Amino acid sequence: PLLIKARSGGGGRGIRKVNSVDEVEHAFETATAEAQGAFGDGAVYMEKFMRPARHIEIQLICDDYGNVVCLGERECSVQRKNQKLVEESPSPAVSPELRERMMAASVLAAKAVDYRGLGTVEYLLDTQNNFYFMEMNTRLQVEHPVTELVTDIDLVKWQIRVAAGVPLNFRQQDVSLSGACLECRINATRPGTLTMLHVPGGPWVRFDTALYQGYSIPPFYDSMIAKLIVHAQTREEAMRKMIAALCE
Repeated sequence: PLLIKARSGGGGRGIRKVNSVDEVEHAFETATAEAQGAFGDGAVYMEKFMRPARHIEIQLICDDYGNVVCLGERECSVQRKNQKLVEESPSPAVSPELRERMMAASVLAAKAVDYRGLGTVEYLLDTQNNFYFMEMNTRLQVEHPVTELVTDIDLVKWQIRVAAGVPLNFRQQDVSLSGACLECRINATRPGTLTMLHVPGGPWVRFDTALYQGYSIPPFYDSMIAKLIVHAQTREEAMRKMIAALCE
């Protein structure tokens, strides 16, 4: 099996799975039409379909002076309709040795295109710890708070600083991952007015949103309306904290 994917795709759109040669033409036509409608670019490509696979991404920051620093990985394997739902760092599937290999590959990719600013190199990881390049997101991502909490580095601040020509004041050896962090995307399945809003709180509980009581959720945009992020010393404690925050 293989996947036909939109080259300008995002948000899980413009993807079609192909199980046999007979399905190629229809899958190509529907993927192309969806990509053209969603992104204004109908071009597609084909890649090997992998299952089971994990979605692992490496956060990079690159300045104007040749410094490329990796800020660990995020696991984004829990998805719905090819859109991420839960993200965490560090990944329970990534060993220190594998992390070094993935970061080294990501640095090579960034340097090959002389990349500047924040970026994320995304991979598929198979059960034998082989990882395959999927795409690079050349921007700040939804799940950036996960990396901020485990590294104690403000990615928004450093994105702006690097764009202004400020050199990084830390190196790879200065970066360490502390504890465990989880993020859940909060999605609205239909438009409507938010009649009641209670924001969860407590130590190391972060809620990123533009919501307020009385806010009308429009039908025109992505379904995500908030992000709930928690940090703890262990993954098990982070999961307990996330469940408690979600219950709030």
